[in-house]
Amino acid sequence: MARKFFVGGNWKCNGTVAEVSKIVKLLNEADVPSEDAVEVVISPPFVFLPQVKAVLRSDFAVAAQNAWVRKGGAYTGEISAEVLINLEIPWVILGHSERRALLKESNEFVADKVAYALSQGLKVIACIGETLEQREAGETLNVVSEQTKAIAEKIKDWSNVVLAYEPVWAIGTGKVATPVQAQEVHADLRSWLATNVSSDVAESVRIIYGGSVNAGNCVELAGQPDVDGFLVGGASLKAEFVDIIRSALVSKS
Repeated sequence: MARKFFVGGNWKCNGTVAEVSKIVKLLNEADVPSEDAVEVVISPPFVFLPQVKAVLRSDFAVAAQNAWVRKGGAYTGEISAEVLINLEIPWVILGHSERRALLKESNEFVADKVAYALSQGLKVIACIGETLEQREAGETLNVVSEQTKAIAEKIKDWSNVVLAYEPVWAIGTGKVATPVQAQEVHADLRSWLATNVSSDVAESVRIIYGGSVNAGNCVELAGQPDVDGFLVGGASLKAEFVDIIRSALVSKS
């Protein structure tokens, strides 16, 4: 089964009205592969979602960077799935390592958020990944499989889920997993899904890589058979993001 390449741009907590307009203008004018070849999703800070959605090219979609774990209400500062649906925001990023680490979001809490977002009609980019200490201890597969297991125990339908493998030690550090390292983890994850969920889900779910992806390393990473795209941080705020989108045309090794 051919899996459509997926490129997400996570702007994190960055941007001004003027900067957002400049980035969107760049993306709107960019010559990139068609929707048949690549799915592109842009995730600005929440306050810029309506601005970006209103003017972004129609073949790109937008995503929120977080959503609350249940129906909205007296949860000051949170954004509910219902609010995102009302704003016609189709995607949300959940479980990013920055939230897991800084806000102490557990595997189970992230899984509950994924399940609730899906139940309300959102599509989810679910993030998983190990720390440097865990990698050096040989715990990478155990960590990412436990993170994935928590999600698998809460959902049945994976058709609106993209798994984003983001080794914590490579996020914003300039370090990047080698293509061999990325492929190894992605292949192990796909094998885990085949054994613990189903072969159909393992074959169809897109597993994308995140962690200091840039124009210089995206082509070789994109050529790996189990790397189905990228979740891009800092480089998504720059012109090189267009080159990363174009890596969708790279032939798989």
